Amino acid sequence: MMFCYRHVQVGQLLIGSFLAVEVMFLFMSSLGTTIFTSLFIVPLVLIVLFGWLTVEVDDEKVSCIFGLGWPRKRIPLDDIASVEIVRNKWWYGFGIRLTPSGWMFNIQGLDAVMVERKSGKKFRIGTDEPAELAEAIKSALGGLKT
Repeated sequence: MMFCYRHVQVGQLLIGSFLAVEVMFLFMSSLGTTIFTSLFIVPLVLIVLFGWLTVEVDDEKVSCIFGLGWPRKRIPLDDIASVEIVRNKWWYGFGIRLTPSGWMFNIQGLDAVMVERKSGKKFRIGTDEPAELAEAIKSALGGLKT
């Protein structure tokens, strides 16, 4: 298996938000509120699970991997019908979302690449490198024209 594309996008806004919650929990814990002491670990776990999105394209599949490896999505290249650069609506949000055009993995920003499977199902991959990702998928597919 040879990678033709690998990109890690860090969710700066997401990490910053979770760290702000963490600081609030620490402050509340210092006031003697024990519930916040027990919740202290939650933002840290969320940062590890959802703090960055890695997108990989190799000679077999396109992979989207949050954080340390879960959750993840793999799409076999032989199941891809088309690839298109798209722009997400701001209300689609971030994370794992169901949009009107199918599922989406997005860590931040509005740019995405939409992969349509041969079954007609669509999957959006949020990225700050839409042209590079689309080109990598097309190259891996052998120059698929969309």
